[in-house]
Amino acid sequence: MSAPAVFAFNNGLVRTPCHAIVNGLRAVDMGAPSYQTVLAEHKAYVEALEAAGVAVEILPALDGYPDSMFVEDPALVFTEGAIVMRPGAQSRLGEAQEIAPVLRRRFSRVIDLSGPGFADGGDILVLKDRVMIGLSDRTNETGAHALANALRALGKNPEIVKTPANVLHFKSDCSLLDETTILSTKRLAISGVFDGLNVILTPEGEEGAANALRINERVFLGSAFPKVRVQLEKAGYQVIPLATSEIAKVDAGLSCMSLRWWA
Repeated sequence: MSAPAVFAFNNGLVRTPCHAIVNGLRAVDMGAPSYQTVLAEHKAYVEALEAAGVAVEILPALDGYPDSMFVEDPALVFTEGAIVMRPGAQSRLGEAQEIAPVLRRRFSRVIDLSGPGFADGGDILVLKDRVMIGLSDRTNETGAHALANALRALGKNPEIVKTPANVLHFKSDCSLLDETTILSTKRLAISGVFDGLNVILTPEGEEGAANALRINERVFLGSAFPKVRVQLEKAGYQVIPLATSEIAKVDAGLSCMSLRWWA
C-alpha cells in the first residue's frame, strides 16, 4: 500500500481557547481579541476539520497559558511518532509539558526535544521529501539542530532554512497546497527556499493568506483574502474560507490551531 499524501489526515488534536486568550502574545498590537468571537472561529475550524474527514479530539482549555489553543507550536506529529517541542516564547514553555501526556497516549513513540535551544511548530513545513525548519525569533539554531536530530530518528529528512526578517514564523509566509505546490509570500519565495517546486504567490495586501492549510481534498483559507481565493479556485483547489480576524490579533493563523496526522 502506498503512503498517504503528505496532506492526508484522519486524526487531529485541538484545544479549547481559554479566557486568557485576550492577553495572548502579539508582535503587532491590533487590540485584544473578543473571547466569544475566538470561540466561534475555533468552533467553525473544528467543524471544517471534521467535514474534511478528520476525527478531532478537543482538549480542555488551559487557563494558565493564554496561547495554548495554538497546539501546533508545542508539538509536532507524524504517523511515525510525535515530538514534544520547546516553544521560543518563555510564557509558552509549559504548554509542551501539558500536551506531552496526550501525545504519549496517542503515539507509540514520543521524542522530547532536548534543550537549551528552542523550536516552534509554526516554523515547520512538512513536504513530501523533507521537513523544512525555519529559523526565526521562535526557533534558533540550537533548537533547529536538535529538532533535525529528532526528525531523523523518525525517519524524516530535515532541512534548515531562514525565515524572512520581521516574520514571526516560517509558516506565517507559506503553506503546502499539494505535494509539488506551495502558497508563499513574495518575500519568502525570492529567498529560493522553494526552488524546484511550483509556487503560487500571494498578491500585495493579502500576504496573510499564505498561512493556509491543506486538509485532504480541501484548502482552508482565511476569509479575508478574496484575491487568493480566486487564485486557488482557478488553479483547481477546493477552498474553504474560514474567519480568522480575531485569532490574527494574537499572531495566529489556520495551521497553528491543530495537530494533524494519518493513523
